Amino acid sequence: MRKQFTILVCKILKFVGGLIGKGSSLPGQIALKIYPDILGSIQLPKYIVAVTGSNGKTSTVEMIAHTLCESGKKVVWNKEGSNQIEGVTTLILSNSTLSGKVKCDILLIESDERFAKYTFKYITPTHYVITNLYRDQLTRNGHPQWVYNAIKDSIHPETQLILNADDPLVSCFGYKKENITWFGVGDIPTDTKDFDGVYNDGAYCPICKAPMTYSSYHYDHIGMYECANCGHKRNDTEYTVTDADLEKGEITINDKYKITLSLKSLYNVYNILAAFTVASIVGVDNDEICKHLSNYVLKNFRVVTFTLGNRKGTLVTSKHENSISYNQSLKLAASDKECDVLIIVDAVSRKYFTSDVSWLWDINFDVLKSENVRNVVLAGTYCNDLATRFSYSQVQKEKIKVIESIEDAVNFLDNDSKDKIYVITCFSDKGKFLDKVKVD
Repeated sequence: MRKQFTILVCKILKFVGGLIGKGSSLPGQIALKIYPDILGSIQLPKYIVAVTGSNGKTSTVEMIAHTLCESGKKVVWNKEGSNQIEGVTTLILSNSTLSGKVKCDILLIESDERFAKYTFKYITPTHYVITNLYRDQLTRNGHPQWVYNAIKDSIHPETQLILNADDPLVSCFGYKKENITWFGVGDIPTDTKDFDGVYNDGAYCPICKAPMTYSSYHYDHIGMYECANCGHKRNDTEYTVTDADLEKGEITINDKYKITLSLKSLYNVYNILAAFTVASIVGVDNDEICKHLSNYVLKNFRVVTFTLGNRKGTLVTSKHENSISYNQSLKLAASDKECDVLIIVDAVSRKYFTSDVSWLWDINFDVLKSENVRNVVLAGTYCNDLATRFSYSQVQKEKIKVIESIEDAVNFLDNDSKDKIYVITCFSDKGKFLDKVKVD
């Protein structure tokens, strides 16, 4: 009776929360207070796919869900993005019968990397995707090695790991293990021989701490690496992007399967590859996967197209306190045709207040010295911190405009130019811009 009562309470709270636009975590939180071990008593489906990592979790999970659903499979997944134990509990119980059975083919769970060990205390994923590990919100996450240790505690011996082979720290999860599927990107035209970031978290081997050697870099510390001292190196991959034309917007997987990109970013390529890998492993035909992923536009509002007067634009959501996320957004803007770039930092975090802007110094703003970029507008409460950081960059000073008011920045960009607008900001600040333009 206790189990049935807990499930019923969760369902009622989830329904009420849906009516008022809230309630993705609270129902699970209450359920865990009533019955702390409730997840251990639920009958789960054959496939339980978990996804975690510093970046790309939400987008990867959405593309996996889209592909599997379009292929006729019934998928239960946390669409709201509530990825800690309370949100996952809400997801599972609200999709359970009162007897405690989740009726679906696949349970797909996005999990916060720091709290995965709590989520998977009672749940054993059949497949576990780990996308990447970067410097991310250092105030709360510490060093990527700390996050690595947190994720390590969530891995069950029987779980099949699906790992990004191009990340030297993620690859450590597969050290001396056999039940692993590796995915990664092969040699592509955008690779560099030399490191071109602000800092290099791949400079030393994560296993023995000796200097690491790279034959090429895809971006930042992601690439083809090998440690001469202990032999830790990039593993051969079963699922590989063998060709990528980002300008054209097309990738090829395993020399055969072509996917057209809606977002011409290498970041997006990794998310697509991870989604392709999972869908293929659970039995979807590879040609069918390509059909469902080609030109797929994310519904999670990480990328939003808009119109400002007669100008077209794209807002790319980049995580504050995560320099690699920003680097990829900046590269996307700089590689396009003539454009203006608006960078907004109006709040550092939605969850805590520190006013820490040290992470701005880890971002490679030099990317914006590209001839394609006409103006760089810095806006929001921290616009002067941005301006100080830009004063140490190679971006031409005449390009930079500091406008604290977001509304005034929008008015500045609302002109007769035909150049595209790129807006780069975080989850907490994007609405402050989007409510001033027409969202397409």
